[in-house]
Amino acid sequence: MREGGYFEFFMKASTIQVTIALGVVLSLSGCGGGGTPAGSSPPPPPPPSGAHEWTWISGADADLPTDNSDPVYGVQDVASPTNVPGGRNSAMSWTDASGNFWLFGGFGLDANATFSALNDLWEFSPSSSEWTWVSGSSTAGTNYNAQYTVYGQQGVYGVLGAPSASNVPGGRANAVSWVDAGGNLWLFGGLAFDSAGTFGYMNDLWKFDPGSKQWTWVSGSNTVQGAQTAVFGTQGVAAPSNVPLGVTGATGWIDKAGNLWLFGGVAYVQGYGWYNNLWEFAPSTGQWKWVSGGGSNPNQPGNYGTIGVPSASNVPDGREGTVSWIDSRGFLWLFGGNDGKGSGPGDLNDLWNFNPTSGEWTWISGSNGPAAGLPGQYGMKAVASSSNVPGGRMSAASWIDSSGKLWLFGGYGYDSTLSSAGGVTLNDLWEFDPSTNEWMWINGSNIGNQPGTYGTKGTPAPGSVPGGRYNSSSWMDSSGNFWIFAGWGYDNIPVQAGSTILNDLWRYDPR
Repeated sequence: MREGGYFEFFMKASTIQVTIALGVVLSLSGCGGGGTPAGSSPPPPPPPSGAHEWTWISGADADLPTDNSDPVYGVQDVASPTNVPGGRNSAMSWTDASGNFWLFGGFGLDANATFSALNDLWEFSPSSSEWTWVSGSSTAGTNYNAQYTVYGQQGVYGVLGAPSASNVPGGRANAVSWVDAGGNLWLFGGLAFDSAGTFGYMNDLWKFDPGSKQWTWVSGSNTVQGAQTAVFGTQGVAAPSNVPLGVTGATGWIDKAGNLWLFGGVAYVQGYGWYNNLWEFAPSTGQWKWVSGGGSNPNQPGNYGTIGVPSASNVPDGREGTVSWIDSRGFLWLFGGNDGKGSGPGDLNDLWNFNPTSGEWTWISGSNGPAAGLPGQYGMKAVASSSNVPGGRMSAASWIDSSGKLWLFGGYGYDSTLSSAGGVTLNDLWEFDPSTNEWMWINGSNIGNQPGTYGTKGTPAPGSVPGGRYNSSSWMDSSGNFWIFAGWGYDNIPVQAGSTILNDLWRYDPR
């Protein structure tokens, strides 16, 4: 399925995944001895280390009739090397306490290759490289939304607060996801089919227990209509009646105390609006707290203040499609996104952090000017500089490494040339060092709309690189490797054929 018209525009909606991963351990066996005995063959060279290299792990490298991104579900709850989720973007991702990767929903292909808002839940084992279809439907059902041209399964909510084997969220995309210390998977909002099969902006909060394999509806409305009303209460005060507005493209974090944080997103309430509200949810009390932002007023301008100086009056403007990190101090970081303004796509390249203790935002890097047309300043590869900065973008992927450096990959926005006023699909990899406040371009191209170079499946290579893409899902394993799955972008077919929906899985070794 290649790009075209309204479908392509719609795919630019975003989701941000916040994951803490444990998983793959790679080991190499060394050769002992002091040389090669006479008359014997020299030992084979060691396998490639993969350091600073991408590896194509699974999925299709082309969207063709004989090699495509259609799913293979297999038998539910049975892992298989032939299983693979279908091409999708804007899915939600988590990592459990055992280091396995989880994937839910998104816009993509069901078992009949029907474009849908999916509600299937998958588990991937990095140790075996096998997918398991765990929950949800393999088919889209008959619910249909003509505006977005998607089918999808309606949600089965059950009783608020009560887990059940029959509960399942409706098909959705662009939601926010978290994983708590107990390994439970959390999910909020997005564009979804509600309990009646109506498609729209939701504010429902769900929890999935990988042990019991049961979903629990925790908070929010089970209808699109109900999700169009937020209850803000008193700023800074949690209350049982508080609830955020139904939004898509928000971002989130989970802090050391296990509280869930939610920022921004776009909603439709008598017209589209981009919001800058920051919320905190305490699972221990089941209550939401509105922390900062413009409340019920959309499209609020940002107040940047002085770069590097925290202030109670600072606040980012309303936006969707940001990427997020949380550092060892518990500071919440966000980068870029789309604010719905400007003559172009409104893609931003500002970097912020929020201190939950002081309640203050700090503008760290990037532009505070008009959102349209912010090209990347790449500098030289692998050389950090105070003048480097990624171009404005939304719907990128993100990780944070063991040394606290922030990583950013791809998205939809601006390359180094502003080659398209409407933005391009990116495959650049960046690193930001909070100790120096400098960006470094690591990998990928500074020119957008690049096809992927896949190489040999399972073998790292200096020339391997995913094609430009956005709305991918991401994880990090215990060895510090970055993983990325699917999205909307370019496979290895020439760019002239157009972008497509992907289901390829990649791993990057940043060491």
